[in-house]
Amino acid sequence: MINSLEKNKTSWDKEAHRFFARNPLPEYGPLAPFEDDLHLFGDVTNKKILEIGCGSGHSLKYLDEQQAKEIWGIDLSTAQINTAAEVLKDTRSDVKLLESPMEEDPGLPHQYFDIVFSIYALGWTTNLEKTLDNINKYLKSGGTFIFSWEHPLYNRIKNNDGDLRLIKSYHEEGSYDHEAWSSPAMMQQFKLSTYINSLISHGFMIEKMIEDVCISDDIIPKHVNGWYSYEKAKMIPTTLIIKSRKI
Repeated sequence: MINSLEKNKTSWDKEAHRFFARNPLPEYGPLAPFEDDLHLFGDVTNKKILEIGCGSGHSLKYLDEQQAKEIWGIDLSTAQINTAAEVLKDTRSDVKLLESPMEEDPGLPHQYFDIVFSIYALGWTTNLEKTLDNINKYLKSGGTFIFSWEHPLYNRIKNNDGDLRLIKSYHEEGSYDHEAWSSPAMMQQFKLSTYINSLISHGFMIEKMIEDVCISDDIIPKHVNGWYSYEKAKMIPTTLIIKSRKI
């Protein structure tokens, strides 16, 4: 786990600029529905909110604009934390940013947050069980955990001129080399059932699961010839979104 974290930190510090303001709230991911339609967060006025994998800080900025009371973020990458600090320097909310892997508790308050969320970051964890255990500790009883991540089917299926071909067993789980960047990184692959069962075993009740695709004329140009293509998204979902509650 330590070697993977070091590799991923180095990679993210180098590649962070590529993900500046990439699919932040109100977006949940590439070609995925928006919070404007899903209303998973509800009214965040005066809420204390923590983001796991805060990236460039734009999702937290969105929640500040929605009148959140406190916005906190943790991220493995020094470059991302520095960027988020700049993006959030003029917010009205109380802002706290911590450089830390999600698998470790950097001293965050326990039973404190109304909402913990993660937009396209949870799949980078090197230890899903430890990460969910931490999130449960941070949340108040009855608090909400919302996350989005690439749908478990998406990278297992390749689109070849309109023909879908399974290129990796759905049953295969665990770490693998991320090959999309010039910098080596490790990603994790889990089945949908693994996410659901892990949430349940760590004291969460599933409230909603979303696999819908949002395809509109203004979104399509962002993904032309990209990993998340319009043609592929017409046939399989790009994104998994789950809302759960701490029991």
